[in-house]
Amino acid sequence: MSVLEQVYASGGDVLLNTLELSCAAWADSILLCDGFEDQACITEDSRAVTFIASGIAVSLPARGASGGQTLTFAIDNVTGEAQQKIDAALEAEERIILTYRCYLASDKSAPAEAPYRMTVLSGQIKGPTVQVEAGYYDLINAAWPRDLYDSEFAPGLKYL
Repeated sequence: MSVLEQVYASGGDVLLNTLELSCAAWADSILLCDGFEDQACITEDSRAVTFIASGIAVSLPARGASGGQTLTFAIDNVTGEAQQKIDAALEAEERIILTYRCYLASDKSAPAEAPYRMTVLSGQIKGPTVQVEAGYYDLINAAWPRDLYDSEFAPGLKYL
């Protein structure tokens, strides 16, 4: 039984959901956590980071091979910082990576389970918030450098 399964069964500890958005075009990552207080935590690669308190709600999709597993959340854009970072990523044509980590409030020395890494698929700016959608299976970028098996590459396929 995993640590999270024990917590869900007993209800004894509080779960801290955290999000890290990173991009090669940015000097530093966006670090967010749910709740009203900033949280100092240690990541799986032994980095000490402080997640900024934010009103986020996380609903994780099921893992699978379909292209439909997406996670949607909103980022505060009152100061315009989120829009500036998104514009910088678009200008540099760089991919934005979202990392979701779940910590126990009693143990912030490591995530309670392996982190989820997703590619940001789309985003919309609506007033003071930026709504972002991320997914596990990046269908658009999955084809290259793989071989495409069509009738030109493998002529025997047309007889199947």
